[in-house]
Amino acid sequence: MNEQFKLPASKLSQLVTDARERTLQLVADLADEQLTVPKMEIVNPFRWELGHAAFFYDVFVLRLLGSDKFLLEGAENLYDSSKIDHDDRWHLPLPSREETLAYMRRVFERVIDWLGSHEPNAEETYLYLLSVLHEDMHGEAFTYMRQTLEYPVPQLGILHDRSNAAEIGEGPLPGDVEIPGGTFRLGATPDLPFVFDNEKWAHLVEILPFRIARAPVTNAEFAQFVEDQGYLRRELWSYQGWVWCVKTGAEHPIYWSRGGNGWLRRHFDQLVRLEEHAPVIHVNWYEAEAYCNWAGRRLPTEAEWEMVASAEPAPDGNGISEHKRRYPWGDEPPSPDRANFDSRFLGCVDVGAFPSGDSAFGCRQMIGNVWEWTASAFYPFPGFIVDFPYKEYSAPWFGYRKVLKGGAWATRSRLARNTYRNFSQPYRRDIFAGFRTCAI
Repeated sequence: MNEQFKLPASKLSQLVTDARERTLQLVADLADEQLTVPKMEIVNPFRWELGHAAFFYDVFVLRLLGSDKFLLEGAENLYDSSKIDHDDRWHLPLPSREETLAYMRRVFERVIDWLGSHEPNAEETYLYLLSVLHEDMHGEAFTYMRQTLEYPVPQLGILHDRSNAAEIGEGPLPGDVEIPGGTFRLGATPDLPFVFDNEKWAHLVEILPFRIARAPVTNAEFAQFVEDQGYLRRELWSYQGWVWCVKTGAEHPIYWSRGGNGWLRRHFDQLVRLEEHAPVIHVNWYEAEAYCNWAGRRLPTEAEWEMVASAEPAPDGNGISEHKRRYPWGDEPPSPDRANFDSRFLGCVDVGAFPSGDSAFGCRQMIGNVWEWTASAFYPFPGFIVDFPYKEYSAPWFGYRKVLKGGAWATRSRLARNTYRNFSQPYRRDIFAGFRTCAI
């Protein structure tokens, strides 16, 4: 935690309100029966997830800052994700939709009241931000759950118009950039306003020179792999990847289907023509790895990816400078002209869009549009200790999961930055994930 960073109560109230309004928008159009979902590893019951989002504020804001009881009796036995197994969430005596929304409203009103009573210190600021960003993560989960369940496109208002995505255009962005390598500080530094525990702390790593694609792999590029029988060729897959491929019977990305005039893609509850120059999305780590083997390429490591996004060429042209950017384009926060965030277009745009968001080395869309798989397993950085208020955020998941970087079209812009580490099981295809490649 940055012990000097504080936000005024008015700003925190704005963030809390924005996160809660987005959460409610993501479910407002769903009928009660749509909130009852089949038991699947990759979704949660909608009512459980709504209650959990409120419970997080109840625990990490209200209880830690002085409340003596939860605002829903027995809430800890319903919504504590660290104690309630995923499959058990379908068998809980969950409150009704109306009761759940009433609990969310009570928690929200209490949080806003507290913010109206005094200006928060740095510790309190951190807890409010943690709760907001946690809700943002669940908002993205609601979005890809709707895709998984073939629900309609979320109704997020007139400013969120999918038809505008085609107007951005910009097409493909082929080619590689040369990265000089060198000594790089991987991870977050204590001066950042907010970091999660798995980002701590920046440490020196040595990176050899390499070449990396200017943009993520597109649908058109991935379609060539599919057409070349990539899913049927054992030699392209790792052992675990081939086991997954055979077990699932996968022959193409999960939401693709063949139409009379080419590939179609299911976008929520509608079939659309496959957008050739948009990044391939909803592919898992095994699929990304197999594509790389087919193309004679490889996935970047986490350190390589972060170097490309953060580093600047040294003034003398040899290696990299000491300055590390917070975002690919610099230290200013995301803006609509730099990245595809916040569900503005309700889907991906062409990989050539948003040139003003390029990194110093000329890589585009390193944050926004689509999460990017890396070659790296999710492990703690040197010296990691469990001192985070949310102790179960990272520690239980180190090991088998793979690191994703960047952020997707449904990610909130306030969450993403170069050091942020997302992580997921290598078989997950429901998340908004794609990848870019490096030369071998």
